[in-house]
Amino acid sequence: MLKLFKRKKKTPIIIVSGLPRSGTSMTMKMLEAGGISPLTDHIRTADNDNPKGYYEFERAKKLKEGDMAWLPEAEGKAVKIIAALLTALPGDYEYRVLFMRRKIDEVLASQAKMLENRGEESKVDDATMSDLFVRHVQQVEAWMHGQPNLQYIDIDYNELLADPLPYVQQINQFLGGNLNENAMIAVVDPKLYRQRK
Repeated sequence: MLKLFKRKKKTPIIIVSGLPRSGTSMTMKMLEAGGISPLTDHIRTADNDNPKGYYEFERAKKLKEGDMAWLPEAEGKAVKIIAALLTALPGDYEYRVLFMRRKIDEVLASQAKMLENRGEESKVDDATMSDLFVRHVQQVEAWMHGQPNLQYIDIDYNELLADPLPYVQQINQFLGGNLNENAMIAVVDPKLYRQRK
């Protein structure tokens, strides 16, 4: 008698993504407070630009170089992956993506301040960079729409800071409904909203 074996459903990898300086670190901290373990190596430590930590995982930055052996370790956890690297994710895992949105002029101002703090300056003018960012987000969004193994929700950073409860509830529902919403809301600190436009 022929036995049929069901493919074991994989535990989704929870990804916090978006443009740089769009609130990804804060959202990672919210997920940790809510009860989801972050995948982070603590190599990049907190500084004036991110006083509460970056929550980065260096190997995630090497996706386009083919470093994917760490992905099984990420199942059931939250990992921060910038938008530019999402398209390098392989198709044999399940992903739940929280995609951060922030006003582009605030992203640019925040990046400029970070570069200033490092003694550097941008080599591209704001208008050009803004156009590049907008097109890039559109391309990534189109790619996410076409992935059957990926679900995503948009999180507006500006609205989240103004009124976190609706977004926290949405995130909790999206990720199964077992998160500690009060602890997540407590992470949101409007004092860290410094590049307002």
